[in-house]
Amino acid sequence: MGQESLIYSFVARGTVIVAEHTDFGGNFVEVALQCLQRLPATNTKFTYNTDGHTFNYLTHDGFTYCVVAVESVGRQLAMAFLERIKEDFTKRYGGGKATTAAAKSLNKEFGPKLKEHMQYCVEHPEEVSKLAKVKAQVSEVQEVMRANIDQVLDRQVKIDVLVGQTEDLRNQAGVFRRQGDQLRRKMWYQNMKIKLIVLSILIVFILIIVLSGKIAKNWVRGWKMNNVRHALAQWQISISAC
Repeated sequence: MGQESLIYSFVARGTVIVAEHTDFGGNFVEVALQCLQRLPATNTKFTYNTDGHTFNYLTHDGFTYCVVAVESVGRQLAMAFLERIKEDFTKRYGGGKATTAAAKSLNKEFGPKLKEHMQYCVEHPEEVSKLAKVKAQVSEVQEVMRANIDQVLDRQVKIDVLVGQTEDLRNQAGVFRRQGDQLRRKMWYQNMKIKLIVLSILIVFILIIVLSGKIAKNWVRGWKMNNVRHALAQWQISISAC
């Protein structure tokens, strides 16, 4: 693969190019900048094809990485190159002066690194492509694992919620049971109270009947004794008259 395979690369913060490198002349610099200004906000990876060249972009954490390559290079190698410079740039400047760097102010520091990465990718395309493929597979596995972990955590949260709801239901059942016991005791006391009142009324009624019977019996006995006394008195009077 010839040295002209990767012909231009840059790193930009927004639309401000902070570092770039090329060993060739041409209007691709202006075209790359125009494409940068028109990048869709929803894509992290994007490729334009024009005039036998590809303009490849990778956006990450506020920075955009670009490489212009001949079309025969293919998108896989171009994106592998962008991943390499992204990792290198982030390791060197992540959270540092790159966030406020002026236009092309990092050319002296990072321009040679861009050239170095371009040469390595051109000289070892198969190795770089295979490594990029392995990294992509690892990233895919990591995403799957992350999704599985999120599902497990989500299920754990749902289980915790279910356990909490079960505990609440158990507590409510305990409250209902205690209230039921209290209500049963209250009803039992009320029933006993009613039974005692009825029993008392029956006892009083029976006593009244018994006492009334005794009074009537005594009255009858007294009435009979009076009649006997009256008869005796009449008899004595009759005897005296004889």
